[in-house]
Amino acid sequence: MSDTTESTVRAECRAWLEANWDPNLGLVEWRNKLADSGWGNPHWPKEWHGRGLPVGMVAVCEEEFKRIGAIGVAKVGIRVLAAATILAHGSDYQKEKFLRRSLTGEDAWCQLFSEPGSGSDAAGAVTRADLKGNQWIVNGQKVWTSGAHKADYGLLLARTDWDVPKHAGLSYFIIDMHQPGIVVQPLKQMNGHATFNQVFMTDAVVPPENLMGRVGQGWAVTTTTLMHERRGADGLRTWAMGSDKPGRAYDEEREEITVSLAPYKWYPNRAGRLDLIMQRAVETGTADDPVVRQEIAKLLIMSKSAEWTARRARTAQEQGRPQGPEGSLGKLASSHIARAAARVHTLMTGANALLTAEDGDLNGTIAEILVSVPAGSIAGGTDEIQRNIISERVLEMPKEPREDTGRPFRDVPRNIVN
Repeated sequence: MSDTTESTVRAECRAWLEANWDPNLGLVEWRNKLADSGWGNPHWPKEWHGRGLPVGMVAVCEEEFKRIGAIGVAKVGIRVLAAATILAHGSDYQKEKFLRRSLTGEDAWCQLFSEPGSGSDAAGAVTRADLKGNQWIVNGQKVWTSGAHKADYGLLLARTDWDVPKHAGLSYFIIDMHQPGIVVQPLKQMNGHATFNQVFMTDAVVPPENLMGRVGQGWAVTTTTLMHERRGADGLRTWAMGSDKPGRAYDEEREEITVSLAPYKWYPNRAGRLDLIMQRAVETGTADDPVVRQEIAKLLIMSKSAEWTARRARTAQEQGRPQGPEGSLGKLASSHIARAAARVHTLMTGANALLTAEDGDLNGTIAEILVSVPAGSIAGGTDEIQRNIISERVLEMPKEPREDTGRPFRDVPRNIVN
């Protein structure tokens, strides 16, 4: 497309959708048509299921999809991070094998970064990948892995060199989650859900063509994945909801969302449920309490400010600027807002906020908010990690003194015997 003005893009997208959208198609069949046309991800390169349009045209196309009621490419779960990372760093083989099936939703993914001994310090990974013959053999443990029990493939960060500084000794792989050497065990949370898993890898095999980037470049690839993940927590993300319209494609999308999001159904509570604040103020009779009103005002101001910051970051993305530390700003803001919302809910509800299930307000929703909100300050990099990124990359402050840089990782003290 030589003319990339908004009016031209809108007209061509609308014409294609009107000629091709059929809700009675199977969901995968429809998404394959999208991948062939490039309209599912119009900013992607033409050779990889896109149309090579400026990022700013994505919103234009989304408006046309919404207008006609057409379903887009699969965007639920880690597959979005996998596709973005593969597009940025993957080989042609990896793009050919994995991108289309990520767009159609045929493959599910998980993210194998966190470990029991390193937490948010992903670069401290001790899961090892050793090249034996022409295959990588992986041994180690990952934890807090969302969706691992359903995943077909995992994005794996593993150590391939112990004799260089820790960031330089990492490599990034795509690993088949269905092989015998991988065991996935769910982790029961204090709020009763089991979203996360621990994953044990014993002599698991990764073929050489599933190394993403070069050996020792794993941290650069990981940074891309993390920046996309943190940008997703910027407060503008909406909970995936299927249409209630009739048609096979709609039916299959609803089923996909139900299955994919089942482990995450508590995530809106983790974010603090700002949507319930005004309703609860009325229900609890605290709407006229000056202290409560002041706290609600503070919360809504913080939320709106974060939304505006997120919109500026989104605009920068639409202008083609690379992913940057603004994702950390949004991530940090979201956890602050969630904690503030939990305080307001408690202020309005009082001691009943501790009651669960049918004994509690809104069938225990308020209690679940209280025990779920702390997760937002941990998942995707702790608040402390985000503050370090902001201080160093945004404010250009000196880095904290560290004992684990500049020397071989083998010599760095750590709390796991390897």
